[in-house]
Order: sequence, then C-alpha cells, then structure tokens
Amino acid sequence: MLVVLMAASSAPSPLYPLYQELWGFPPVVITVVFAAYVLALLTALLTVGSLSDHLGRRPVVLACLGLEIVSMLVFALAGSEAALVAARLVQGVATGTAMGALGAYLIELEPPARPGLGTVLNGAGPTLGLAAGAVASSLIVAAAPGAVHSIYVVLLVLLVLQVVATALGPETVARRPGVLASLRPRVQFPPAVRRSALWVLPAAAATWSLGGLVLSLGPSVVRSMTGADSVVLTGLLVAALTGTGGLTTLLLGSVRASRVLVLGMSALVVGMAATVAGLLTGSVGLYFAATVVAGVGFGAGFLGVLRTLLPQAAPRERAGLLSAIYVVSYLANSIPAVAAGALAGRVGLVPTAVGYAGMVLLLALFVLAGQAVRARPSAGPDSAGS
Repeated sequence: MLVVLMAASSAPSPLYPLYQELWGFPPVVITVVFAAYVLALLTALLTVGSLSDHLGRRPVVLACLGLEIVSMLVFALAGSEAALVAARLVQGVATGTAMGALGAYLIELEPPARPGLGTVLNGAGPTLGLAAGAVASSLIVAAAPGAVHSIYVVLLVLLVLQVVATALGPETVARRPGVLASLRPRVQFPPAVRRSALWVLPAAAATWSLGGLVLSLGPSVVRSMTGADSVVLTGLLVAALTGTGGLTTLLLGSVRASRVLVLGMSALVVGMAATVAGLLTGSVGLYFAATVVAGVGFGAGFLGVLRTLLPQAAPRERAGLLSAIYVVSYLANSIPAVAAGALAGRVGLVPTAVGYAGMVLLLALFVLAGQAVRARPSAGPDSAGS
C-alpha cells in the first residue's frame, strides 16, 4: 500500500507537460498543482497523522484508501487544471493521513525473526513507489499518447484490491482515548528523540528537497538540456533518483544507522557536485549519472534518519513520530521547489537548478559535520541504533 500510494503521488509528474500542451496553462500552474498536494499532505500530517494511534491502524488506512480512490477518479475524468488541483488536494489528505499509520503498521507486522525489517520497508517503500509511478506513467503515455489517463485506471484497480485486503487483515493497536486531543495541529517529537533529531533531520531535509527539485523542475531541466519533449526521459530521471534510492535502502537495511547516514550524505555531496557540473556543461549523461549517485544518498540518507529515530520511540509514539519526520521532509520537498519554480522564470532554469543543488550539498555537509562531532569520544556512545 505504501508503494502504491507513493506511485500514485508521482504518476502525474511526467504528464504535466502534456497537460500544459492540452490546456494551455502557464508553467507556474505546475508548481501550484505541486504545492496543492503538499499543502494538503502537510495539513493531514499535522492534524490526523497520529490518529491511528488512537483508532487503530486498519480503519484509518481504509479511510485513506477510499480518499485515494476518489482522487484517482478525479484525475481520470480531469478536463482542466482546476481538476488537477482538486485531485491533488484530495490525494494529499489521503497520503498524509496514511503515512504515519502505514509506517507504524509495517513495524508492528514485521516477523520476530526479522527485527528492523519494518523500518527498512518504511525507507524503501516511498522511494520505490515514487520511481514506479513516474516510470509506469511515462511508459504508458509513450506507448499510447492518447491515453493520458490510463495510469490512473491501473492505480484505481490496485487500490480497490487493497481495500479488500485491508478489510480482511489484522489490527495491531487497541483503541485508546485522546482522539480529539490528537487532532490539535502539532509536530510531535518524543522527548527521547529530540536530541538526535536536531542532528539528523537536516538529512531528511536534504534528501526530500532534492526529490522536490526532480519531481517539479526535473522535466523542464531535461527538456532544456536535450531539446526533446520526451515523457520517457522524464520518467527515467525520477527513477534514477527514487529507484536507486529504494534499492539502496533495501541493500543497506542491516548496516548500522550512523554508517548509513554518513554514506548517504557523502553520496549526496558527490551527486550534487556532479549535478552542478552536468548542468553547467550541458552534459545529459553526466546529469543522469549524478542523479543516480544522488539517488544512493537519497535512499541511504532517509534510511539513516528512520533507523536513528524510530528505535528511540515507544510503540504508542510511532505514528506521531513518523508523521513529524514526514512534516519536516515535505516542507523541505515543497517550499524550495515552489520558490525555485518562481525564481526560474526570472534568472533562468539552469542557474536556479545549480543554486538548488548547492543548497542540498550544504545541508549534507552540515549532517556530516554533525556526525563527526557526535562520533568523538566526548560525545558519548551512539544512541542511534546500532
């Protein structure tokens, strides 16, 4: 479900240039559609992100799947940019509500013989889903240019099947009081987690801000460098980042949290430096190679954040903590991307992308410096989850 929900969130990205051609709206509308999704998602994370800690995982997940089905229907029937905004708003609420519940559900359903598997899947699921949605969407449209809405029908069928499976599945949390209080907007970091969070959350900001760049401005960057309006190239760019990130997460699932985080930030530094070189030289090959390297940093960096923070939270705090981590991640994913979209029209696409890559690189260097400080003997043992 986590993979399918994230695939649904990335499926529209390769289609935005096609929608722009069909309906003739200005480029800023693309960033508005992107921002609508993130705004709704953040609102859900801040208000109902920990709802499943009180009502149970299964009823909350079922409600999210229902909302996601509604959004797919709106996408499939869309005839204007207003419909895209409406679909993204509904989808944002569904995804934001589901992420904390599904993340905690995965941890609680992990087999006793595989401790930590739920956390690994929490890291891999979103990135693999983002890659799958973008690639599938671009390939379907490339094979059948007139079938822009086909990807939504495929996702709709998968979501209906998952409603049935969830209704038949187990519940892992008993109902407990405090539902209304849990709806008060807040970012909830349990006291035991806060010190570590100060050092590692910039890694979540670095990885997800890079994702925002690729998902929002990536298609335009590829077109400007190649001169070709290829939906497939756009999908491959998203997959180069998120697909590589998902595979990296699966491969590094048993590596110590601090090492994963250092590896991720190091790969991000190299990837961003190569991205700047590719943009300045106009080399498409270097740009794609740099995105693959950055994808390693994307996957390893976010996994390092999850494996550092989640083991420090009590079971009743998991959904709220995951929602808080995603609040930080999606703020970093959206605000810089929207600002870059507005700035690109004034200073140019390439200078904007270069500056954006430099920002991500600096965040990664900050995390590496923090890890070096914490690794000193005076800093004490690593509480981050060996």
